[in-house]
Amino acid sequence: MEEQFFIPIRTFMESGGDVLWLIAAATFLMWMLIFERFYYINGPHRKDVGSALSQWETRPERTSWRAHRIREQLISEVNERLKTNMIMIKTFISLLPLLGLLGTVTGMIQVFEAMTFSGGNARSMASGVSAATIPTMSGMVATLSGVFANTWLTSKVDSESEYMEDTLSFDH
Repeated sequence: MEEQFFIPIRTFMESGGDVLWLIAAATFLMWMLIFERFYYINGPHRKDVGSALSQWETRPERTSWRAHRIREQLISEVNERLKTNMIMIKTFISLLPLLGLLGTVTGMIQVFEAMTFSGGNARSMASGVSAATIPTMSGMVATLSGVFANTWLTSKVDSESEYMEDTLSFDH
């Protein structure tokens, strides 16, 4: 029964060519980073914010130049941990369509090879066309899924950054 589940996946991956494996690996890594950010924002980040807030609230004074610098440092440290891996996610989002394009080029090379060796046999050209279009589609689908997740994450990171700025107040 397990074999029947994997046969369509294997067929799809074989028809897309070698570049499809690269797209699958890049998509997997991108989503691992996205899930890590979801986890961090909903777990350890809360502890970081609480720690920064308690550190700020226990200060005896909050109006001096030194206090302002400490506040900036606390905010900066929390924001730095909050923004970890966001650039890598954006890099994968930019990379995936290019990998799809690479699959298109390699698939078209297969089409031209088929035309050269078989004299334009439609059956032999079809596998090259498949190898050209499947990676393109896969790269775009993976990119779109990453764009939606990245948009949500970026919005959440921005709102959490603003929360830190607003919460660490100067008044006692």
